[in-house]
Amino acid sequence: MIRETVVFALSSSVELANEIVNFLGLPMGKISVKHFADGEILVEPEETVRERSVYIIQSTCAPVTERLMEVLIAIDACKRASAHEINVVMPYFGYARQDRKAKPRQPITAKLVANLLESAGADRLITIDLHASQIQGFFDIPIDDLTAVPMLGQYFKSKRFDPENVVVVSPDHGGTTRARRLGDILGAPIAIIDKRRPKPNVCEAMNIIGEVEGKTCIVVDDMCDTAGSLVAGCKILAEHGAKEIYAAVSHGIFSKTAVELIEDSPIKEMVTTNTIPLTEEKRAKSTKIKQLSVAYMLAKTIESIQTHSPVSAVYELFND
Repeated sequence: MIRETVVFALSSSVELANEIVNFLGLPMGKISVKHFADGEILVEPEETVRERSVYIIQSTCAPVTERLMEVLIAIDACKRASAHEINVVMPYFGYARQDRKAKPRQPITAKLVANLLESAGADRLITIDLHASQIQGFFDIPIDDLTAVPMLGQYFKSKRFDPENVVVVSPDHGGTTRARRLGDILGAPIAIIDKRRPKPNVCEAMNIIGEVEGKTCIVVDDMCDTAGSLVAGCKILAEHGAKEIYAAVSHGIFSKTAVELIEDSPIKEMVTTNTIPLTEEKRAKSTKIKQLSVAYMLAKTIESIQTHSPVSAVYELFND
């Protein structure tokens, strides 16, 4: 590994960052993150970053705004300390669901966050499965929007399902590209849950497009927040005769009573990644959640950037 690289972990992604530096063969960078009594945040690198390639690892998960401010302040600190380049590794990109004006007077916060990161001094963003791929266009700096779908595909291939009886299900029309990609990996057809969402975190499943009766269904999405939408979709799959139901998401947010809903649902196994850490409380409540680590994928991405190699080659790691 190139010696001028330094990796810093902020408060939400310490465990993931430790895995990453272990793969890279680097020591963890020393950085201090302090929260004052009134909520102000101070982030200070505790080692030199002058002319070094800095990687700041932080998912903007709950509390989202605090995590985001930590990143912005860390970028500013590194810029003012003469870092050669500042790369933000944000496995889960918060505020991405507000990516357009769906009705009058709505903000586009995905663009706002992109502006904030660039204004603070970020030179590159590395993230995983943006809520909408078009968000890449909100940035005027390089962005690597990785995907966990090949990793999820490798996991389900290891289960050796009968390919004739597997169907990959998109929970809505917008996720069909993701479902098609997983379906291609597994050699399986896709189905779509036709639903409408009257308000955020509320879903009304309507119908199924495709054949699911007697099939092992794998529902794939980019995130699971309150799990209301996911569970509603899985229930309609069960009503249509699905034999087994698995769920696979890149980002397991699991807000409010999501874990309990999943436990009481027809879902046999909920597969997610560690872009967002799973608390001990949630681990204790769940018998169905399976976490896969993205650390190796992110480490190889960092290595590719530092050695000027194609980042796309990372996906070949999950072809077996």
